Amino acid sequence: MKIYAKALALCSLYSAANAFMVQPSKVASLSAVKASSYSYGSSGEEDLTKKSTSNPIDASSSYVSYSTPQGSTSSISKSSGITGAQQSPLSSQSKLMKTRNTKEIFEELPTITVQGGSLRTCSFEESVDRVSVYLKTEGRPLNANVELWQGPDNSPQKMSVYLEDGSLRPFRATIETPGSSNAVAIRNTGQMEFPLTAGLEADMSGEEGPADLLFTSDDYGTIQGGAVYTTPFPPSVQSVQVSLKSDGRPLNARIELLQGPNNNKQVMEIYTEDGKERPFYVVIDTPGSGNVVRIVNTATVEFPLTAAVEPYLIDENIVDKPSSPGGMVWS
Repeated sequence: MKIYAKALALCSLYSAANAFMVQPSKVASLSAVKASSYSYGSSGEEDLTKKSTSNPIDASSSYVSYSTPQGSTSSISKSSGITGAQQSPLSSQSKLMKTRNTKEIFEELPTITVQGGSLRTCSFEESVDRVSVYLKTEGRPLNANVELWQGPDNSPQKMSVYLEDGSLRPFRATIETPGSSNAVAIRNTGQMEFPLTAGLEADMSGEEGPADLLFTSDDYGTIQGGAVYTTPFPPSVQSVQVSLKSDGRPLNARIELLQGPNNNKQVMEIYTEDGKERPFYVVIDTPGSGNVVRIVNTATVEFPLTAAVEPYLIDENIVDKPSSPGGMVWS
């Protein structure tokens, strides 16, 4: 009996030890699961090529794709290749890198000369989402009419432009071109002694335009019909971006750049048939000090508009200090 009891005790101890031991095959399978969940790349020691199928990474894109929660919608950026509800922080930096000075764009842009009193038109394909219009002179005043034509005798957007100095403050605006049969017409309404230089830049990216991107911020307001909105800018602001839109009704407005009391440096009269489908976007160069942007809703009270005004280029090295005794400045 004693020998039988000792044998039972030894058997119970052996079974308990086997229960707490982990087999080598189970350890290997656990490490394989961890390896299939992460990708370390080919940095030198081990290349684990297995990736999680729920969050693929496109090899052609330089950004990581973020997974979208169930039941939510995601936005797709065609330029950066980012898919998901949240974009990489590098995408915002890439947008800031697109910020260019108007004079720098003219150096890379193919241009034409429009003589005083003449008309030049440019047609383009339906795949063009929007067109940026650039106008300048050699330092003389600029007077021109820019129109968007869509079909015969149909001008859904018009603007009249005046620049006191077309070299110091060139004109730069973006025209939305939805639909087909679009063309841009530029007429130099000045005299023969005042030619201008014009250039166009087409955008076929399929992304949102600069006007819609500007309205994504909270810094915009409503201007009722007949009302006036003014905002000053410090000398460090080298250019200002302005965007106007409506809720689908016609848009009539006037944008002015003032430097000094009632001293117009740049004036734009804008008409848009549909302020929601074709919002207006312009970049105004503001060199010097004492710059004020004034927006006037020239329509009646039944046609309000929404305006957004923000700095475009800022030079932090410029300090607002009087250059002469008493702070006397000519403008």
